[in-house]
Amino acid sequence: MSPLDSLSRRHFLTAAGAVAAVALTASPAAATSTPRVPGDQHGLPGGGDLLALTATQVVAAIAAGHLDAETYTRVLLERAESLSDLRAVITLDRDGALAAARAVDEARRCGEALGPVAGLPLLVKDNINTSTLPTSGGTAGLEGFVPSFDAVVLQALLAGGAIVLGKANMHELAFGATTTNFTPFAGFGQNPYDRTRIPGGSSGGTGAGIAARIAPAGLGTDTGGSVRVPSAYNGIAGLRPSTGNGGAERRYSTKGVIPLSSTLDTPGPMGRTVADVALLDAVITDTCVPQAADLTGVRLGVPAVLWADVDEQVAAVTRAAVDKIAAAGATIVEVDVPDLLAASDRVGFAIALHEPITLIPKYLQDSGAEGITLASLAEEVASPDVEPAFAAVLSDAEGANYPDAINVYRPALQQLVADYFAANDLDAMVFPTSPVPPAPIDPVNGSGTTSINGGPSVPTFNTTIRNMVPGATAGIPGLSLPAGMSERGLPVGLSIEGPLGSDKHVLAIGLSVEGLLGTVPAPSL
Repeated sequence: MSPLDSLSRRHFLTAAGAVAAVALTASPAAATSTPRVPGDQHGLPGGGDLLALTATQVVAAIAAGHLDAETYTRVLLERAESLSDLRAVITLDRDGALAAARAVDEARRCGEALGPVAGLPLLVKDNINTSTLPTSGGTAGLEGFVPSFDAVVLQALLAGGAIVLGKANMHELAFGATTTNFTPFAGFGQNPYDRTRIPGGSSGGTGAGIAARIAPAGLGTDTGGSVRVPSAYNGIAGLRPSTGNGGAERRYSTKGVIPLSSTLDTPGPMGRTVADVALLDAVITDTCVPQAADLTGVRLGVPAVLWADVDEQVAAVTRAAVDKIAAAGATIVEVDVPDLLAASDRVGFAIALHEPITLIPKYLQDSGAEGITLASLAEEVASPDVEPAFAAVLSDAEGANYPDAINVYRPALQQLVADYFAANDLDAMVFPTSPVPPAPIDPVNGSGTTSINGGPSVPTFNTTIRNMVPGATAGIPGLSLPAGMSERGLPVGLSIEGPLGSDKHVLAIGLSVEGLLGTVPAPSL
């Protein structure tokens, strides 16, 4: 039994109150043609525009009795069905979500204490176990597979009253950064701001679904940028929590998540605002939501290596954001980590392509996937860009490089990053989440190539996640939040990464930065 099962209304106020009071007085830009309830007498912001509500606003409104969970859930289900061609959702749980919403409404009417996210519908990436819905990993070999238990990270949210609205689309088996999934039941994920472009990956369905107002928040997973890149590309916020060396330093459990790497994998919360992400993080970790940081006491590093070779519009938006942060009192320290990318390159792929060979079979056994093997999964991989990656896993192509990667090069990278923060007395570093805007969907290969400022073609996958991999490989916390919109009308993400274990401080900084930069407009759908 989770300790969250006994959460009291007092705990709810502690966890959500810091953000809910603000949330009920501020309304981000609303999607067009959205359902409304009859006016402001219901205590809802935005004149009752339900699709415009953020996760913190929803939780506060349901707790106050201004909004029925069932009413809100029905609106989201209708939204999801009307946008099914966006390919953000693989499985929608109409019956289960409505039953859970009615239970929340009944508990409130009976005066029972509500959990900290009671009535909050979530999109859950389809590699995170749900015991009442299939967990496909976006691949045909797991189509229809229902695990024997909910993932630990989801158990905490369910115990806090959250509702699973459905399972989100993803890059097949999380082996990519575009969510251009060739498995028929998954399909090519689209970016709601430009449906000819990718939503990022591998948590692209969660990101696109939140941006499209199908759900206010959700869960993704991040091995080398898979929460933060979709957050940047869809104009939302997303947290990669600390993982450290995968032991006691790991903030979130990975039990019940289809694995790639025990060293690098982690679930991560995604929401329309940093406040939403902070609320989910507080529930998952059974802690309190942090207060916004006083930026006048914050020192932020700007490493040139993560600002080089960046799309000019991405650079303009993120530089303007840093200027606003500086004007608000933060100290900006222009100091580089010149060996960062090279140090990271020695580590990431050797780990990510070796560890699945033992982890995936163990996951299948533990989750009750009878008769499904690593080899049988490989046989049904449909995405052209995933096939060679899975072949490299099956042949253990990186096995010989793994010992040095894990025992020599990764500790060296972690020390390099720790020294960077310590030597310069930094609270965090800031940089563009992705150096490029979302690439056009590649219907042939799934990833293909892109270009930076009209230059030569470069691999979309490597380029998209370039700035994300070092922090993920070092195991430090990273938050992506919207920096603004480019001239092309696409969201741009700004990343804040802090020392190992500084997750709450990173979120606190993010809350303050969000207050300066605001949210981005909703996509026109």
